[in-house]
Amino acid sequence: MGTVAPHVLIVDDTFVDRLVASRVLKSCNIQVTIVEGPKQALDFLDVENDVKLILTDYCMPGMTGYDLLMEVKESPKLNHIPVVIMSSDNIPERIQKCLAARAKEYIIKPIKVADVHRIFSYI
Repeated sequence: MGTVAPHVLIVDDTFVDRLVASRVLKSCNIQVTIVEGPKQALDFLDVENDVKLILTDYCMPGMTGYDLLMEVKESPKLNHIPVVIMSSDNIPERIQKCLAARAKEYIIKPIKVADVHRIFSYI
């Protein structure tokens, strides 16, 4: 019987960014679930308990990736799940804010295989 691939939840409102992240993760033998926003992510996490890492965009309408990070870290049910923020914006203050809130990493898009190898250590 083979090893079960780790399950990563991708949260991004942009189709192309979801597609790129999904393809890169799948090329590294990672099981992927994709949702379009933080609300859908929280709904999914409410019923799914095998997610090993959340990879979320920062800038999304309604609720940001930072807001999702805070919800996850404040939830006794979810706070063990590592969260990695990804963004097209390289804004040092934003990066520090996310890392201070216990994001494991802040990745500048597009995600690359080297990024996956680095974040794999959090799974």
